[in-house]
Amino acid sequence: MEYIDRSKAKILYYDIETAPNLSYVWGQYEQNVIAHVSEWHMLCVSYKWEGQKRAQVCALDDFPDEFNKDPENDVHVAKKLFDLFDEADIVIAHNGDRFDRRKANARFVYHNFGPPSPYKTVDTLKIARKEFMFNSNKLNHLGQHLGLGEKVSTDGFETWAGCMRGDKKAWKTMKKYAKQDVDLLVDVYKALLPWADSHPNLNVYDGGANCSKCGSTNLQRRGRRVTRTGVFQTFQCNDCKGYSRARLSEKTDRPEIV
Repeated sequence: MEYIDRSKAKILYYDIETAPNLSYVWGQYEQNVIAHVSEWHMLCVSYKWEGQKRAQVCALDDFPDEFNKDPENDVHVAKKLFDLFDEADIVIAHNGDRFDRRKANARFVYHNFGPPSPYKTVDTLKIARKEFMFNSNKLNHLGQHLGLGEKVSTDGFETWAGCMRGDKKAWKTMKKYAKQDVDLLVDVYKALLPWADSHPNLNVYDGGANCSKCGSTNLQRRGRRVTRTGVFQTFQCNDCKGYSRARLSEKTDRPEIV
């Protein structure tokens, strides 16, 4: 899908992978935990800035000295994600509001980072649930159904377990998997973008009468809309296909950014 982003906003796509909690149980099915051994931690964060061609990964094994001493110490991975959030204006993830962002915050407070500077979020899972009725709203299904691609196949939990042991082959698979997750996220986001009515208004960052969703100036007028608060000119973006609107001045009948 061809799409040109002209926004001045710093837009970050990201995904995290975590290790599980470690606990003792008596059996294998619907068991109560007897004793909790260790908390979950972050294995890696994959990310891409809007406009970048390739996704990148920051993982525990990128810091071999610390990993060999304590394979559960995710301070460097957490700090990388913190710095990304701190720089971003808008962060985008699939199920990010419920999972990734709150998991990240849990590690930020654990490492005493404090909160990153304020940013807006876009959750592609929320858009899918609100606007459509797909058979599944999972990222992999959306990618396949919309003809955008699919996740990288893994060996299931064995890949996660291998990363926790420091297995190089497992880490290679994990990083390939994580990068593809972000690439697929970008494509799904851009496919759903025209339908995202609650998307942050990019004109706030651009200071112009551009598409509120992607920042493009390639707009066409699509008639007027009368609401309880005034008369608005409706525009459709020729790049992302999303709709925007601008308030019409009572005196000049020219659009004023809202």
